[in-house]
Amino acid sequence: MACPCGSGLDYAVCCGPLHDGQRGAQSPLELMRSRYSAYALGKGRYLVDTTLAENRHEEDAALIEEHARHTRWLKLEIIASGEEGDTGMVEFKAYYTEGGSIGVLHERSRFLKVGGLWYYADGKLFEGKIGRNDPCPCGSGKKFKRCCG
Repeated sequence: MACPCGSGLDYAVCCGPLHDGQRGAQSPLELMRSRYSAYALGKGRYLVDTTLAENRHEEDAALIEEHARHTRWLKLEIIASGEEGDTGMVEFKAYYTEGGSIGVLHERSRFLKVGGLWYYADGKLFEGKIGRNDPCPCGSGKKFKRCCG
């Protein structure tokens, strides 16, 4: 199966080993991609476990798994990423369908490395909007206005 993160790799060699606990993410970008895949696959426990301890809410695992039953994640677009020492950043857009309409989550996420492992710390949300002339996130190759828009 192709990895939901859009890397072009098979899930078993991309995000699968992270989700299964075989290894930790080597960078903020790798953790971001694995977290996107976890949302797409309804892996709430992984998302809670890869959140910084002081921002972690155990009850979120079940909520994420329930939300995944009603949301289909379409595409992850990485806008920027970087790391300096034990701090990292990834800005992304994640496209999804829910309730018959397409939406986009645009966030700049902050990551911290603690005990040799990367964790999601927090994020700043931006207004997510799909432009009429943008490529449709459904993957049809058409402009959004001529497809799902």
